[in-house]
Amino acid sequence: MATVSTLAQALTRRRIQQLASGASFQRGEVYFDEGRVRSLVVRGDALTATVSGTEDYSVRLAVEDGALQHRCSCPVGTDGEFCKHGVAVALAWLAAAQGETAGEAASPVVKLDDVRPLLLTQDKETLATWLLDAAERDERLRERLLRQAAHATSKGVDFAAYRRSIDRATKTGGFVDYREAFGFTQGIEEAVAPLHELLKEGHAVEVIELAEHALSRVGKALLEMDDSDGGMSPILDELQELHLEACWTARPDPEELAARLFDWEIDGEWDAFRGAAETYADILGDKGLAVYRARAEALWRSLPARAPGQREEYSSRRFHVTSIMESLARTAGDLEALVAVKAKDLSQAYRFLEIAELYREAKKPEAALEWAERGVKAFPTNTDPRLREFLADEYHRRERHDEALALIWRQFQENPSLGNYQLLKQHADRTAGWPDWRVRALAALRAAIDGATRPRNGLSRWFRPPDRSELVRVYLWEKEVEQAWQEAQQGGCDSPLWLELAAAREADHPAEAAAVYLREAERLIAQTNNAAYAAATRLLKKAKALLLRLGQAEEWGTAIGKLRLAHKAKRNFAALAAKL
Repeated sequence: MATVSTLAQALTRRRIQQLASGASFQRGEVYFDEGRVRSLVVRGDALTATVSGTEDYSVRLAVEDGALQHRCSCPVGTDGEFCKHGVAVALAWLAAAQGETAGEAASPVVKLDDVRPLLLTQDKETLATWLLDAAERDERLRERLLRQAAHATSKGVDFAAYRRSIDRATKTGGFVDYREAFGFTQGIEEAVAPLHELLKEGHAVEVIELAEHALSRVGKALLEMDDSDGGMSPILDELQELHLEACWTARPDPEELAARLFDWEIDGEWDAFRGAAETYADILGDKGLAVYRARAEALWRSLPARAPGQREEYSSRRFHVTSIMESLARTAGDLEALVAVKAKDLSQAYRFLEIAELYREAKKPEAALEWAERGVKAFPTNTDPRLREFLADEYHRRERHDEALALIWRQFQENPSLGNYQLLKQHADRTAGWPDWRVRALAALRAAIDGATRPRNGLSRWFRPPDRSELVRVYLWEKEVEQAWQEAQQGGCDSPLWLELAAAREADHPAEAAAVYLREAERLIAQTNNAAYAAATRLLKKAKALLLRLGQAEEWGTAIGKLRLAHKAKRNFAALAAKL
């Protein structure tokens, strides 16, 4: 969209159609015609309104930084899309601006800029009465005025009022569903925003307490809401950043702060203050870090070590104290302490890899090799592939190429896939031995496919017979298109691979490519949904172009005729097919 400076430039019917999807524009027209737009108000280059849908939604359209910004409290609007409610408001504004009479929404637009002269003529008592009357009906305005009043008391700032404001904003009333989540988080943002001003005014100690209280309340609220859009995450981040800034300013007692931060990190929800020992290290100083370390070590000593393959239920306290111990070791720059922390849990192959990587980064290759070998020995089969790759790289560095390739070959045997085929080539190329390994790998891949059998566990109706998809992927990756086509013809492959093959063979084999497109279009139509119909239509257009290129217009007519007849009950598809 071109740069604009006024609503008149931004809100034209054509621009609205460009911003909204076809369906949103059509539904927005219906909403406008039905008179669902209420309280349309203009102030400067911004307009707000309420639109009645499944519930009332708040819409704001404004020109900011040369572009039209759209905001709506509906789920589609909160995802950043120009929704039908925005379309309805824009059309209502256009209608009012042009003096039209479409629907109830075409009543004159109230401009707040025109209200200002009226307000300036009123005495203070009248204005105060009006404002208080409005606050009784508008919860957010009421909360804003209460916070302002907390600042203006004769005894100084009423910090308890800010706390109560946070409590009210985070009260869920049982549960906040997806449609209500946007407005709910907006209310919390408005309650949190004044804390920044309090900090600037020199109330850092109080901000620390308020930020911690808000974090506790937000954490509880998250358990009672649908936050699918993640609107609460920025609030959590903002509160933690505010807390850190306030601690830098106030410099609270380091030992007390360390104890609180430790409790937050161990038992707090949503990873609040994770990594606090590192983040607050300069604030805590030696005294605070000593308290933090003592608390962590006491809990750490109570945890049992885990041997390779030993699995236990997930423990959030174990996870958090492990993170703390690692953070303390990194803060102290103690490599061996960090290794000791990680070595307490060797239940997974990846733990060995983490330690090996630490030693490699520390320029201790022999220790890195030792830990990688210990890991592969502890997990000889179905291990973490990254551990094998690490060890193979270490073997290559020492010119132990046969051992490196043996590791990667074992990985390919366990999972004969394109990814492991590519990895095998990468390692074999270091010794110029790929041609021999390629023959061996293709034979193993073919044997794995041919050796697959139908299970005898009573679930055979769910079993999908093996096809040659992986061989097709390999040959396509190697640009062996014709060999890939032969494998697909003989043993079948996944639908996306058929389409990839057809696209690769369009130029030289248009008839075969058209046949694939027609067949895959039929499969998509059978899914009976609009997205599948649209995808099928795109394939049919490709098939049509290829058949017409071959001079086979009659064959195309027959094919599309059969499809339309077979699926005439599917009205949405029939409408798309009619255009072909």
